[in-house]
Amino acid sequence: MAEVQTSTQSGAMAQRFIEFVMMQAQNAALFLGQIPNPQTGAGEVNLELAKMFIDQLAMIQEKTRGNLSSEENTVLRNAISNLQMAFVEVSENERGAGAPAAAAPVQNDAPSVAPESGKIDTGVASSVQSETEGKKKFTKSYGA
Repeated sequence: MAEVQTSTQSGAMAQRFIEFVMMQAQNAALFLGQIPNPQTGAGEVNLELAKMFIDQLAMIQEKTRGNLSSEENTVLRNAISNLQMAFVEVSENERGAGAPAAAAPVQNDAPSVAPESGKIDTGVASSVQSETEGKKKFTKSYGA
Protein backbone atom coordinates (compact mmCIF):
# COMPACT_ATOMS: atom_id res chain seq x y z
CA MET A 1 0.00 0.00 0.00
CA ALA A 2 2.88 2.36 0.76
CA GLU A 3 4.25 1.83 -2.77
CA VAL A 4 0.98 2.97 -4.36
CA GLN A 5 0.86 6.08 -2.17
CA THR A 6 4.51 6.92 -2.97
CA SER A 7 4.01 6.55 -6.73
CA THR A 8 0.83 8.66 -6.59
CA GLN A 9 2.68 11.38 -4.67
CA SER A 10 5.60 11.26 -7.10
CA GLY A 11 3.21 11.52 -10.07
CA ALA A 12 1.56 14.55 -8.51
CA MET A 13 4.96 16.10 -7.83
CA ALA A 14 6.02 15.49 -11.43
CA GLN A 15 2.86 17.20 -12.67
CA ARG A 16 3.45 20.17 -10.35
CA PHE A 17 7.05 20.43 -11.53
CA ILE A 18 5.96 20.48 -15.18
CA GLU A 19 3.30 23.10 -14.37
CA PHE A 20 5.97 25.20 -12.61
CA VAL A 21 8.28 24.99 -15.63
CA MET A 22 5.44 25.92 -17.98
CA MET A 23 4.43 28.88 -15.80
CA GLN A 24 8.00 30.21 -15.85
CA ALA A 25 8.18 29.61 -19.61
CA GLN A 26 4.91 31.50 -20.14
CA ASN A 27 6.26 34.43 -18.14
CA ALA A 28 9.39 34.49 -20.31
CA ALA A 29 7.24 34.24 -23.47
CA LEU A 30 5.12 37.15 -22.22
CA PHE A 31 8.24 39.33 -21.93
CA LEU A 32 9.47 38.14 -25.33
CA GLY A 33 6.23 39.46 -26.85
CA GLN A 34 5.02 35.98 -27.83
CA ILE A 35 2.00 36.16 -25.55
CA PRO A 36 -0.09 39.34 -25.49
CA ASN A 37 -0.20 41.31 -22.26
CA PRO A 38 -3.54 40.41 -20.63
CA GLN A 39 -4.19 44.05 -19.67
CA THR A 40 -3.35 45.72 -22.99
CA GLY A 41 -3.84 42.86 -25.44
CA ALA A 42 -0.59 43.80 -27.17
CA GLY A 43 2.70 41.94 -27.23
CA GLU A 44 5.39 43.71 -25.23
CA VAL A 45 9.12 43.02 -25.19
CA ASN A 46 11.26 43.30 -22.08
CA LEU A 47 14.49 41.39 -22.74
CA GLU A 48 15.83 41.91 -19.22
CA LEU A 49 12.82 40.22 -17.59
CA ALA A 50 12.69 37.50 -20.25
CA LYS A 51 16.37 36.76 -19.59
CA MET A 52 15.67 36.55 -15.85
CA PHE A 53 12.99 33.86 -16.35
CA ILE A 54 15.17 31.91 -18.81
CA ASP A 55 18.09 32.06 -16.37
CA GLN A 56 15.84 30.83 -13.56
CA LEU A 57 14.83 27.82 -15.65
CA ALA A 58 18.50 27.13 -16.46
CA MET A 59 19.31 27.31 -12.74
CA ILE A 60 16.51 24.83 -11.97
CA GLN A 61 17.90 22.54 -14.69
CA GLU A 62 21.38 22.65 -13.16
CA LYS A 63 20.19 22.21 -9.56
CA THR A 64 17.92 19.26 -10.41
CA ARG A 65 20.35 17.48 -12.76
CA GLY A 66 20.08 13.74 -12.22
CA ASN A 67 16.90 14.01 -10.11
CA LEU A 68 14.27 14.40 -12.83
CA SER A 69 12.26 11.83 -14.73
CA SER A 70 12.88 11.72 -18.48
CA GLU A 71 9.57 13.53 -19.09
CA GLU A 72 10.43 16.30 -16.59
CA ASN A 73 13.91 16.63 -18.06
CA THR A 74 12.54 16.79 -21.62
CA VAL A 75 9.96 19.47 -20.75
CA LEU A 76 12.56 21.58 -18.95
CA ARG A 77 15.25 21.18 -21.62
CA ASN A 78 12.86 21.96 -24.49
CA ALA A 79 11.32 24.96 -22.72
CA ILE A 80 14.78 26.44 -22.13
CA SER A 81 15.91 25.73 -25.68
CA ASN A 82 12.78 27.23 -27.23
CA LEU A 83 12.98 30.31 -25.06
CA GLN A 84 16.67 30.80 -25.79
CA MET A 85 16.04 30.64 -29.52
CA ALA A 86 13.11 33.05 -29.21
CA PHE A 87 15.32 35.37 -27.14
CA VAL A 88 17.91 35.40 -29.94
CA GLU A 89 15.24 36.18 -32.55
CA VAL A 90 13.64 38.96 -30.51
CA SER A 91 16.96 40.53 -29.53
CA GLU A 92 18.05 40.52 -33.20
CA ASN A 93 14.74 42.16 -34.17
CA GLU A 94 15.16 44.74 -31.41
CA ARG A 95 18.72 45.45 -32.56
CA GLY A 96 17.44 45.89 -36.11
CA ALA A 97 14.88 48.38 -34.80
CA GLY A 98 17.69 50.48 -33.29
CA ALA A 99 17.49 49.32 -29.67
CA PRO A 100 20.66 47.89 -28.11
CA ALA A 101 20.32 44.16 -27.54
CA ALA A 102 21.93 41.91 -24.99
CA ALA A 103 23.77 38.82 -26.14
CA ALA A 104 21.56 35.77 -26.03
CA PRO A 105 22.01 32.53 -24.13
CA VAL A 106 23.52 29.74 -26.22
CA GLN A 107 22.70 26.05 -26.20
CA ASN A 108 23.72 23.37 -28.67
CA ASP A 109 20.62 21.18 -28.99
CA ALA A 110 17.75 23.63 -29.47
CA PRO A 111 14.54 22.49 -31.17
CA SER A 112 12.48 24.67 -33.47
CA VAL A 113 10.41 27.58 -32.21
CA ALA A 114 7.04 28.73 -33.51
CA PRO A 115 6.83 32.34 -32.29
CA GLU A 116 3.92 33.14 -34.56
CA SER A 117 1.72 30.71 -32.64
CA GLY A 118 2.42 32.40 -29.31
CA LYS A 119 2.82 28.99 -27.68
CA ILE A 120 5.82 27.29 -26.18
CA ASP A 121 6.33 23.79 -27.57
CA THR A 122 7.75 21.69 -24.77
CA GLY A 123 8.36 18.75 -27.09
CA VAL A 124 6.88 16.21 -24.68
CA ALA A 125 5.28 14.39 -27.60
CA SER A 126 8.50 14.50 -29.60
CA SER A 127 11.08 11.79 -29.30
CA VAL A 128 13.07 11.92 -26.09
CA GLN A 129 16.80 12.39 -26.61
CA SER A 130 19.19 10.16 -24.73
CA GLU A 131 20.21 11.21 -21.24
CA THR A 132 23.80 11.77 -22.41
CA GLU A 133 22.62 14.38 -24.90
CA GLY A 134 20.69 16.10 -22.13
CA LYS A 135 23.94 16.51 -20.19
CA LYS A 136 25.83 18.44 -22.87
CA LYS A 137 27.73 21.42 -21.58
CA PHE A 138 26.88 24.85 -22.92
CA THR A 139 28.21 28.31 -22.34
CA LYS A 140 26.13 31.39 -21.71
CA SER A 141 27.41 34.80 -22.65
CA TYR A 142 25.58 38.03 -21.98
CA GLY A 143 26.96 41.25 -23.39
CA ALA A 144 27.02 44.42 -21.36
